[in-house]
Amino acid sequence: MYKPEFNREKFRALVLYIAHKSREDPWFGAVKLNKILYYCDFLSFAKRYQSITGASYVKLTEGPVPKELLKERQALVDEGLAELKFEKVFRYVQHRLVPVSKEDRFSYIFDNDELEIIDSAMQVLGPMSGKEVSDLSHKEMGWVIARRGEFIPYETAWMVPKSDVDVAALASGSDKR
Repeated sequence: MYKPEFNREKFRALVLYIAHKSREDPWFGAVKLNKILYYCDFLSFAKRYQSITGASYVKLTEGPVPKELLKERQALVDEGLAELKFEKVFRYVQHRLVPVSKEDRFSYIFDNDELEIIDSAMQVLGPMSGKEVSDLSHKEMGWVIARRGEFIPYETAWMVPKSDVDVAALASGSDKR
């Protein structure tokens, strides 16, 4: 079984990179950030046998969540690298992370393969709302087979999702379905 080693620097850079690229996305909040992180790490594992960040993902009601996110997100805010904004969207309060710098200062940390995976995942998931991305993640076999509060094994990235949308195929530029 794959035992990821958490890379704090890459995790924080990925959070900021995603937030930076999502500045104009009206649907970008905590739920969507969690799912984009999940897909980036699991697509990387499926393709390269290693995740990008080594984060540990837990099954929660709204989908997979990296257990490290709340602590690291708060550290980014405390260090002045990002702000957490609360915006009402319909009947929900969106927790939106906004990098303080308007420039991309985070992509240099990733190799070309990682950036390709990240950008592809964002291209596929970007137009979706947080609810749509959450619903999509509920069809991933890792989320289906884990119990609430359990870690989702990275090996489940190789299992075929129960979804009509194959994120891995779309991210790689081919649609297998």
